[in-house]
Amino acid sequence: MADKRTNAATRYIKDILSGRIIVGQRVRQAVERHVRDLDTAKDRDLHFDPKAAMRVLQFFAFLHHSKGEWAGQRFELSGWQAFIIWVLFGWRRADGTRRFRTGYVEVARKNGKSTLAAGIALYLFAADREPGAEIYTAATKRDQARIVHGEAIRMVRSSPGLRRHVDIFKDNLSMVRTASKYEPLGADADTMDGLNVHGAVIDELHAHKNRNLWDVLETATGARRQPLIFAITTAGFDRHTVCWQQHDYGEKVLDGVIEDAAYFAFIASLDHEDDWTDRSVWIKANPNLGISVKPESLEEQCAKAESLPAAQNAFRRLRLNQWTEQVDRWIDVAVWDEGNHPVDVERLKGRRCFGGLDLSSTTDLSAFVLVFPPDDGELWQVVCRFWMPADNVRKRVEQDRVPFDQWIREGYIEATDGNVIDYDVLKKRIQEDAEQYDILEVAFDRWNATQMVTQLTSDGLEMIPFGQGFASMAGPTRELEKLIVGRQIAHGGNPVMRWMVSNVAVKQDAAGNLKPDKAKSSERIDGVVATIMAVGRAMVQPEPQYADYRVTIV
Repeated sequence: MADKRTNAATRYIKDILSGRIIVGQRVRQAVERHVRDLDTAKDRDLHFDPKAAMRVLQFFAFLHHSKGEWAGQRFELSGWQAFIIWVLFGWRRADGTRRFRTGYVEVARKNGKSTLAAGIALYLFAADREPGAEIYTAATKRDQARIVHGEAIRMVRSSPGLRRHVDIFKDNLSMVRTASKYEPLGADADTMDGLNVHGAVIDELHAHKNRNLWDVLETATGARRQPLIFAITTAGFDRHTVCWQQHDYGEKVLDGVIEDAAYFAFIASLDHEDDWTDRSVWIKANPNLGISVKPESLEEQCAKAESLPAAQNAFRRLRLNQWTEQVDRWIDVAVWDEGNHPVDVERLKGRRCFGGLDLSSTTDLSAFVLVFPPDDGELWQVVCRFWMPADNVRKRVEQDRVPFDQWIREGYIEATDGNVIDYDVLKKRIQEDAEQYDILEVAFDRWNATQMVTQLTSDGLEMIPFGQGFASMAGPTRELEKLIVGRQIAHGGNPVMRWMVSNVAVKQDAAGNLKPDKAKSSERIDGVVATIMAVGRAMVQPEPQYADYRVTIV
């Protein structure tokens, strides 16, 4: 039996950190997160239990493959599969229950996702010591759910240790001793009322057109001590699906933009800069390359995709796990973080500056940003203001799992009374800023701003309408991008702005001009848009020359 100190999971972790195994950015982040958590767990009321993790690894040793070239052989976990199990089942909360309640695994086809998922479902069903456990494999249709469930049935039949204790019926595995069951479930079922979910495997999440099934399963875990929803998928193409929501959320957790100790993400994909025709990077999306993924099959399909453009998207999505019809992300959060420097706001008093105002709908976030040109070659500095309605905070936190409540407590967002933004509060704050600073101009998006602009104009502020098309936005977008990517920008680590930077997707026209695309951005980007508008006004000022400036954001 494998020793806990040298099992496949710990070897995989060491091989990733040493660079012996080639992985993409997101897999490396998942490994680094685990290692980092080992150092900080005590302060967060978490602990890692290697015996609990080893128990699940040992359970897999009792399973047998049921088809293909390994039919009848004991299940031997690949390093990446062992790592997922090691982390998911080893981490514990202070009360001893499992830390992770959601696992999101995204990897290319033929890498053994379904087999791994079937084994995890069987463990939750037969060995997790949960009385009356209800386990489901869920998919868009019950026939699709039967793929993973059918693999689990074959595992039971081919594994003597399980066969003695598990009763097999059509679409049902049951254990009388523990009153537990494991069944396939489709979103097309007539009713899903009355579920009491201990474990759910959601298969091919990218195929789900809405989040209805996800929400049903998630809400049905409320009565369980340590439920687990385990989603497996390849990349998709529709960014209005629950799969993209989970993919984007997982990236934010791995980036550290969102802190969610209960969410595990493992995304095996090529990195953005990788050439999809480069054979050396295929392993990033195919951790089972040379095992269940045959190199010659990839070679054949790549050759077809190179010569037949119509086949390219399918190859890149299904075999290289790349989201096709790509939304172009603007700035890598890691690059943004390199400019984390404090700003002395007291020294800004009386200084000339330019404002950007981006008003949301009355029920969402609004932003006002001040950009200060430098004196004597110092950095540019930016001061951010954000507002949202107080009555909407709890709903937004629960729905989006973004810590708006924490940001309000820390003073990064001001919550106005009621369920709509009180624009009088915004106006008062802007007027106070105008008394503190020499605001030369305020650029604003015309949408929803007429009344506010009229009032601020009457207060003596120079309000400048700023178009949201390429003609107005392209220049300042490129200029700000240049500062960030060139490591010339410094910011104070404002978490709301950092979150918004991570959300920004850009649209490109035929001439290569860029501008933020609110429709395709994953969440709010108002602060970024306001900053771009303020930079746009600063750019057209004759003195000093903007190209020599640097920027600091707080």
